Amino acid sequence: MAKFWTVLNNFESYICRVLLLTFVCLLFVQVLSRELFDHSFSWIEELSVYMFVWFVFFGASYAAKMSAHNRVTFQFGMLPRSWVKWIEGFADLFWLFFNVYFVYLAVDFVFFRMNKFWKSQTLGIEMKWIYMILPIAFTLMTIRILQVNYQKLIKGEDVRDPDKIDLEDYKTDQD
Repeated sequence: MAKFWTVLNNFESYICRVLLLTFVCLLFVQVLSRELFDHSFSWIEELSVYMFVWFVFFGASYAAKMSAHNRVTFQFGMLPRSWVKWIEGFADLFWLFFNVYFVYLAVDFVFFRMNKFWKSQTLGIEMKWIYMILPIAFTLMTIRILQVNYQKLIKGEDVRDPDKIDLEDYKTDQD
């Protein structure tokens, strides 16, 4: 059961890895095909673009899980750490409202407004399946924002961007 929760907790990371590996390999095949055989596959470029877009959105969700989204934080330098986490939690509340509203708009667009005859040019699949990333990613981001704020505000854990922690360690080592 613990393995299941580990996989679920790192879901976006695993999806990003698969997407990145696949579209890089596809593009490598495309480059080889063009250079060695003077032939290109149009479907590879289209599929790679769609995979890259999905990669970006799943990556954004993973960044939300890691609390690694860019924030303006210079104003927090003189405040106690306990205040900062509550102010960031309040700011995340606005982010949650935006995400919930965007999920509503995306579901409305993908399921009720999108013409089922809109198909991708080369692959011929319904564009609904490509645009499906919008409600999926923003729902995942909403869940991850709630998860991070639960860890910070309820459990009292120090959830910070791993790169920021490394930078602080580096600064401490230099002093």
